[in-house]
Amino acid sequence: MARKTVADLVAEARQQVENLTPAEVAAELERGDAIVVDIREPEEIRQQGMIPGAIHAPRGMLEFYADPSTPYHRDDLDPERRTILYCAGGGRSALAARTLAELGYGNVAHLDGGFQAWTAEGRPIEPPA
Repeated sequence: MARKTVADLVAEARQQVENLTPAEVAAELERGDAIVVDIREPEEIRQQGMIPGAIHAPRGMLEFYADPSTPYHRDDLDPERRTILYCAGGGRSALAARTLAELGYGNVAHLDGGFQAWTAEGRPIEPPA
């Protein structure tokens, strides 16, 4: 079997999940339709801030927080609710969106380009702590 690179895995994930622009994420936030989840590491949030209204669920714990059958499950992560993930540049969130879909999240997407794309458009952020 040929080895894949991380870039290969991310490209495959992007083909399998819904990729949203910053404008599309902002519109869903404005309507209150979705929960937006920041999957970056705590240090990234401390340094850069986050999208207002987002909740934090680091990538390393996301599946455990998202799965209602685990003791780590968080009530704000609901497989029936529209869920939008983002990371710094869109790679981790594409992979994570694919994983949540495998866990039964039927309406999951990610912010293509991540927090970098969000801030490049001058969209609002909660400042770093």
